[in-house]
Amino acid sequence: MNDIEIAQDAKMKKIIPLVKAKIGIPEEMMEPYGHYKTKVSLDYLDSLADKEDGNLILVTAISPTPAGEGKTTTSVGLTDGLNKIGMKAIVCLREPSLGPCFGMKGGAAGGGYAQVVPMEDINLHFTGDFHAIGLAHNLLSALIDNHIHHGNVLGIDQRKVSWRRVLDMNDRALREITAGLGGPNNGFPRSDGFDIVVASEVMAIFCLATSITELKHRLGNIVVAHTRENVAVTARELEAHGAMTVLLKDAFKPNIVQTLEGNLAFIHGGPFANIAHGCNTVVATKAALKLADYVVTEAGFGADLGAEKFVNIKCRKSGLRPKASVVVATLKALKFHGGVAVADLSKENIQALEVGLANLEQHVRNVRESFGISTIVAINKFSFDTEAEIALVKKKLAHLDVQVVEADHWARGGEGAVELAEAVVKIIEDKPTDLHFIYENEASLVEKMESVAMKIYGAEAVTFDTKVGKKIAKLQEDYGHYPVCVAKNPYSFSADPSKLGAPKGHIVKVREVRLAAGAEFIVFICGDVMTMPGLPKIPAANRIDLDESGKVVGLF
Repeated sequence: MNDIEIAQDAKMKKIIPLVKAKIGIPEEMMEPYGHYKTKVSLDYLDSLADKEDGNLILVTAISPTPAGEGKTTTSVGLTDGLNKIGMKAIVCLREPSLGPCFGMKGGAAGGGYAQVVPMEDINLHFTGDFHAIGLAHNLLSALIDNHIHHGNVLGIDQRKVSWRRVLDMNDRALREITAGLGGPNNGFPRSDGFDIVVASEVMAIFCLATSITELKHRLGNIVVAHTRENVAVTARELEAHGAMTVLLKDAFKPNIVQTLEGNLAFIHGGPFANIAHGCNTVVATKAALKLADYVVTEAGFGADLGAEKFVNIKCRKSGLRPKASVVVATLKALKFHGGVAVADLSKENIQALEVGLANLEQHVRNVRESFGISTIVAINKFSFDTEAEIALVKKKLAHLDVQVVEADHWARGGEGAVELAEAVVKIIEDKPTDLHFIYENEASLVEKMESVAMKIYGAEAVTFDTKVGKKIAKLQEDYGHYPVCVAKNPYSFSADPSKLGAPKGHIVKVREVRLAAGAEFIVFICGDVMTMPGLPKIPAANRIDLDESGKVVGLF
């Protein structure tokens, strides 16, 4: 059976009694969305403040390839494996965006027998959180144009409106538009554009805030435009942040669902890691740590993007500290990094595997040495992986003194991840993590960008054109203490997606910088990465359908 058939065949348990039995949340503190999804009251989460935290485990991966790495699948499998060996474990994941679901990626709820369910609901609208985030963002967009239309008391320069609109879909035609056409009744014409919802600063704020009060405060700090005198205009000055918070108040409550094996999963928030900070909400992660002994969370894409931002943004802002990390790889993906065509990845190829291992080695070094997190490598196993290939991976990584564990959770669920679960528990007990950041708050914005590029990407230098350099210098005056959030293609350590493996000495060119004053970071956009993706020639939407019995087909 394929992934969606396995998910549809699952015998799910009613979520309210399951949550009560697993972690003791009273029924009156939950808000069910049907039988198999529920939100949790923020008042209940506040009552957990004095409880001791469990152990946080970060799951990251090598640079993604068309062959797939299975980071979400491994996160779910490891959680089921931990529960198999008698540990109370919860997984915390991001919500999937509809853009990739209908674009290139397909669904994002795990795979095989290591999935979260109800799979269709999670991938398609879920509890409506993304819609609320998109509406809050676009309400602010509408209020900006409305303010200009009705007299512009704040003196907004229409040429300096930086707040774009958003849509949770891949649509390249909306990247750059002209708004306000059609005469005086439709406002003043100006250049505008759309980003995807997961690139919205509202999404970033949503995922970093720890309370409704903090959420509202951060929303008010969003800088939406500047005046002719170059004075910043905020959402607070437009009196938008209150209504935006109202739209987000229910979405801000974390969602709980279950794995195929009936273990619990918090799925909440969903910024992309290539164009945002790529982590689920702080509120969900902190809640899970109060309710379980072990919490497994993932950061988007490879360790150069997801893990870097998890550490330098999420951990820096929240005080969260992972006790261990799992770096996920497949032999297929490693061979792709070694130059093998997609059609030939299932064949044994020792030479290509050895070349591709450079990518895995660099990610391991980043996590363990640059961030100081105790690390295990998980080989997400396929039936056609050979003993010679597995032996080569273990031999080549021996000099890094990192344990390599084969995991078969896709085919066997939690039972296939028992060895991985035992290894994670042991490394937490034996090798304490000493988390550190790769730059300090006091470093300049340029120095922070250079630290990420040179220490994590292996770059030789970072370049900016004159216009971008001037903007960075201006941002440095008021926001130089913020961390940087690098928007870069996820497929390579470099800004060029065609450079596979672990390229060295490349140049990272920053083509744009954006202030995210509410999220409290500066976005550095590098290379050709787009904050509004486009659909591929044959999008996943072409194969998604309802069959004659009313079942969803083609979704992953």
